[in-house]
This record gives sequence, structure tokens and C-alpha cells, in this order.
Amino acid sequence: MTLSLDRIESPVGTILMVAHSTAMVALDFSDCTDRMLSYLRLRYRDVDLVPCADPNGYSTRIRAYLDGDLHALDKVPVDAMGTEFQQRVWAALRTIPAGETRSYGDVAAAIGQPTACRAVGMANSRNPVAIVVPCHRVIGSNSKLTGYAGGIHRKRWLLSHEGLTQNRINSVLLPYLDGPSISVA
Repeated sequence: MTLSLDRIESPVGTILMVAHSTAMVALDFSDCTDRMLSYLRLRYRDVDLVPCADPNGYSTRIRAYLDGDLHALDKVPVDAMGTEFQQRVWAALRTIPAGETRSYGDVAAAIGQPTACRAVGMANSRNPVAIVVPCHRVIGSNSKLTGYAGGIHRKRWLLSHEGLTQNRINSVLLPYLDGPSISVA
């Protein structure tokens, strides 16, 4: 399978975006290349990634999101391989508005399986299309920032970028993180 690959510079590192002719199939960070390639090989077996500037206009949309248009990714078509349960979780994640968070329990309830918090967490961690399928918007039930495959520092930046207030970040989220506080304009 031949897929298009673009590299997008961002404040949180180089983003790798992979697409076929009608949808985005993967989005990850360059330091997570091995994980992304494993997913693509599992899905397609033989995969040929061909460098392509702005396939289907998706890179332009990612840059618009990074520049502050928080709705630029809302309608990007995604074609991610996963189980039926994972697909339901990923669809639910796309309904979480930018600048808001949900707990794993909230997502489990939204898909009609309120006791499936851990399974939601596992599906969240296997999301192959980061940012577009906004797994960074899912936090622990105690408002704790929990795992993010791309790194907690990126999750923190993405949530801040989406407008969580400095007060909320410092009072609720930062006590659970290592590192300095961040400034939000």
C-alpha cells in the first residue's frame, strides 16, 4: 500500500501525518515513529510512505489548528483500523469540544458502557490519529492528567492551546506533572 506522508513542524515537535486518497490514517510525533510504523504494518502489511506536501489539504488543517483555529480538524476524515469498541471510543472522542475534557468514565458512559473505564483507556492509548481524534482531552476522574502516548508535556500543551485557563491548569492539572508551569495568553 502506498500512502502519503507529510512532516509538520509544531511547538511540541515534528508531527508525522499519513493519508491515503480519501482520509487520514495516522498522525503521530516524529519521536514515536516506530509505534506509527508498527500500526501501519499491522494494518497494511507492506507499506510505502511517499513524501507529499499537504495531502488532501490535511497538513494545512493541522497548521490552522496549531495557529489557533481549534475547529480546523473537526471535519477531517479519518480511516483508523480498530475493533468495533475502539471505533466507538474514537468516535466519542471526536465529540469532545476543544478546550473541554472528559474523564474515562464520561467516555465510557457516552458509548453506553459505564463500567468500561479501563477499556476506554486502552482504546484511547491505541488511537493512531492523535490530535484529530483528540485523546488528549481525556483525563482521570480526579482531573489528573494521565498517560498520553505522545508524552504528558504534549498533552499539557494541547490542552493549554485549546484554552484551558492558567488558573485551571495550575490548580487542577499541574500538581500532577513534572516541570514548570506554563503561561496562557
